[in-house]
Amino acid sequence: MKKFLLLIFFTSIFIHASAQYSDSTNYHIMLSSTGSINRTNDQRAYLLNNGLNFGMKKETFVLNSTTSWLYGKQNKSLSNNDFSSTLNFNLFKGPAHFYYWGLLNYNTSYSLKLKNQLLAGGGIAYSFLDEPNSYINLSNGILFDQSSLVIGKSYNTLRNSLRLQFHFQVKEILTIDGSHFLQNSFSRGGDYIIRSSTTIGLRLRKWISLTTSLNYNRLNITSRENLNFTYGLSLDKYF
Repeated sequence: MKKFLLLIFFTSIFIHASAQYSDSTNYHIMLSSTGSINRTNDQRAYLLNNGLNFGMKKETFVLNSTTSWLYGKQNKSLSNNDFSSTLNFNLFKGPAHFYYWGLLNYNTSYSLKLKNQLLAGGGIAYSFLDEPNSYINLSNGILFDQSSLVIGKSYNTLRNSLRLQFHFQVKEILTIDGSHFLQNSFSRGGDYIIRSSTTIGLRLRKWISLTTSLNYNRLNITSRENLNFTYGLSLDKYF
């Protein structure tokens, strides 16, 4: 918990732009808390997914930051203690519909048996659809991966990072967001990472939404994967 709070403080310097900015909006902050609870006569399980996001937009530059913590237990046994903090930027200069991106990402995951992972790199993206209330883009680039596993093994490798991202907003009531990664190692056969997240938000008030999220992650080097469905509330503010 202490590590989580410290990293939230660090990432609060940066932002996450998970929706659409207006011409006068430069900053966005979003706090979400979702989860699930299951209890029977002899089984107890719960899962909590908390996220803190910040965003800043300039004329040709967007800086994004996301911090998330997934924690869960199954019959008093720890099932998830997964933390991720990401800083990325988009630079909108060059040919129409293209932009450049850079990424710095830290992960640790009990469920994937990942002790520490640092990813850093950049690439280029193309927007197939780019409207005020919707977008679809495909990006590709190269990341440097420095990782250590719970079993004590450490390694580094270069990865190709392919991402499909989309956002749709219907009448300022319903939002659908998705971000899906495939990250293959150039030099390590069979070493790939899959990260997939799809979120649906139903706006109850201007600043509060009912949110459901489906997340899938696989770290093939440890032969571990997780699939989580959570629901709860999110609070967001543009200014």
